[in-house]
Amino acid sequence: MFVVEMRNSQKKTIILDKKIIKRMKKLTLLLLLASSMAYGQRNLNIEETVFGPRTYASTALVSSNWVPNSNNFSYLDKGYQNLVQKNAPNNGAEEIILSKVELQSALQAKLPNDRINLQIFPSDYKWEDANTISFSLHTKQAQYQIAFDIKNKKIVHLLASDATATNQEYATDYSKVAYLIGNNIQIKDAAGRLTSVTIDTIDGILNGSDYTHRQEFGIKKGMWWNPQNDKLLYYRKDETMVSKYPLIQWDTRVASVKDIRYPMAGMKSEEVTLVIYDTQTNQKITLATGEPKEQFLTAVTWDPSGKSIYVGVLNREQNHLKINQYNTKDGRFIKTLFEETASTWVEPQNDLLFLPNNPKQFIYQSDREGFNQLYLYNTDGKLIKKLGHQNLIVQQLGDFSPKGDLLYYTGVTNDGLDRQLFSVELKTGKTTQLTQGPGTHNAKVNSDGTYILDQFSNLTTPNIVQIKGTKSGKVDKIVESTNPFLGKINPPKIEFVTLTSADGVTPLTGRIIYPNDFDANKKYPVMYYLYGGSHSQLVTNKWLGGAGYFDMYMAQQGYIVFTMDNRGTDARGRAFATATHRQLGQAEMADQMKGIEYLKSKSFVDQSKMGIFGWSFGGFMTTSFMIHHNDIFKAAVAGGPVMDWKYYEVMYGERYMDMPQENPEGYKLTSLIDKADQLKGDLLIIHGAQDPVVVQQHSMEFVEACIKAGKQVDYFLYPTHEHNVSGKDRIHMYEKIARYFDLHLKK
Repeated sequence: MFVVEMRNSQKKTIILDKKIIKRMKKLTLLLLLASSMAYGQRNLNIEETVFGPRTYASTALVSSNWVPNSNNFSYLDKGYQNLVQKNAPNNGAEEIILSKVELQSALQAKLPNDRINLQIFPSDYKWEDANTISFSLHTKQAQYQIAFDIKNKKIVHLLASDATATNQEYATDYSKVAYLIGNNIQIKDAAGRLTSVTIDTIDGILNGSDYTHRQEFGIKKGMWWNPQNDKLLYYRKDETMVSKYPLIQWDTRVASVKDIRYPMAGMKSEEVTLVIYDTQTNQKITLATGEPKEQFLTAVTWDPSGKSIYVGVLNREQNHLKINQYNTKDGRFIKTLFEETASTWVEPQNDLLFLPNNPKQFIYQSDREGFNQLYLYNTDGKLIKKLGHQNLIVQQLGDFSPKGDLLYYTGVTNDGLDRQLFSVELKTGKTTQLTQGPGTHNAKVNSDGTYILDQFSNLTTPNIVQIKGTKSGKVDKIVESTNPFLGKINPPKIEFVTLTSADGVTPLTGRIIYPNDFDANKKYPVMYYLYGGSHSQLVTNKWLGGAGYFDMYMAQQGYIVFTMDNRGTDARGRAFATATHRQLGQAEMADQMKGIEYLKSKSFVDQSKMGIFGWSFGGFMTTSFMIHHNDIFKAAVAGGPVMDWKYYEVMYGERYMDMPQENPEGYKLTSLIDKADQLKGDLLIIHGAQDPVVVQQHSMEFVEACIKAGKQVDYFLYPTHEHNVSGKDRIHMYEKIARYFDLHLKK
């Protein structure tokens, strides 16, 4: 028994039995634990707006891959020191298959004159076969691509390129590597023999660059080895006719000028050709891609035989695409397989994908019927079968099954919010959804198609990794991440809302973030964050709903934070995307007004204290609202903003707006410079002085127009940054934005 003496006006003795005492102790412990957790949880600090995603990352399998021809899957262990594997059927203990120490020892022995200092196991490893992985390694002396035999713990292939090299393309047999030094191509073979493929010294001639056509049209590289690894195809870009644009460099005793080539809408554009270099004869052949020279060359694909090359040739107007075939012996044009035209635009984004068991057939992706889907063609240009499924959007292709009868891909579902894994039978076109559950799934299928390794998250689920048997349907959880904020950060509440666009039909998804300790009876200021441009999606069904840490920080500072994807953004189909054609910003603003109306309908929103913030296209949208709907927002921050589309570049700008000569009404309607006199509210413009994307002329012209109109505007320049403010300076930028809104919305 336990005696408790209570001191008050009268002494009492209370006798408690052991069971009650035990329950009291347990309750006390729980209360103390809850108190300590509550005490330990805090709001994000300003530094965590940048570094928070790394600090509070969900638990996951890092660099996970299926081991070929097995039911084992590999990944990096918790400390990233070892490559480990597990067996899918039994989900047993981790097995170390290669340690960082073993790998470093082998590398140092192979490269005694180079200093090898692995901090972690190479996270970019991939399996070449069941016993061999490949990975890249960068040191101060060189850059390497290495194939390593795990079973025998030895290097089987090693290719080296210069430490300053870029755009490396490795022959699949590890016989050689092509890379760029400056604007010229070099090839180095496995024995270290060097060949200079190009030696151009003219300013404005670039060879093998992945920045051809400003990386529009799905361009990711500028060189391609043929399947036989003896010929290199590369872009040769001539931009000598493109106007030079000056960027002022402020870090010298006397400021200097760095010139870039910037093809503004309606002005001269670059001229690009494709050249074949034969490593055996040292001869070069230019493909006869023809006139006019101001066209776009993309979807570049070698035929499996190596005897021909396929190129998507798109006119400058971007409304007529031809898939052409060229002979590799002499570069001559063979035939046009098929064509695509549109009244708005045609935007090829993917290379041709040949079937592994049929070199005469390939997969082509197009949104010509409303949604990006798959089409099976033969090399005569005949459409064999449409492989699309209803209105399902194909986002990313995966692998073929070992028999080559199935193709796996990630598709977009749930009005653009979710990502699921699908398979399609090439013979019948039958489509099967392989992952379930709302959210964003990143899934891979093992070699024989019996197991799926699925990592997924959604708005309320940080991350789950699971193995699913494709035949049994059995699901085994490998990892279930706890909330990474638990006991550390007090995260704000995040919700999705569904609204209807200005067309009265199309559903739009928004995301609202509430302040901590939200009270619906109080009124809160608003930060309306938006982007709204093409190929973007800010609201997705993944952990935190796609919200950034600055969004959460501002909510914790007492703001309602709202974001919505309007028509013109990604993952909703062709009609959704093309609603903005020739008048950027108009349909977008009309849709965003629906989000604004939603907020205004809420009693907890202080309509007199609403702010808006966006960057790049979002900066254009932000400034547009402060001019066209200038009675809504009291304060705004526009970063790297487009102010007049005639100052933007050819490839992106003309796709959506056509040339200024062809669409003068659209350019006048969307220009903000000549409407500066309509500006109301407090506007902060932020720009990077080295911005090669939205050049500083946009904001400078707008500021000058504001001066002439007698309008006050705030302006802040980041002298050394380009289109985005990165690194630690991004903390400075976020603090500036937060202070600006506090100054004007918390008075």
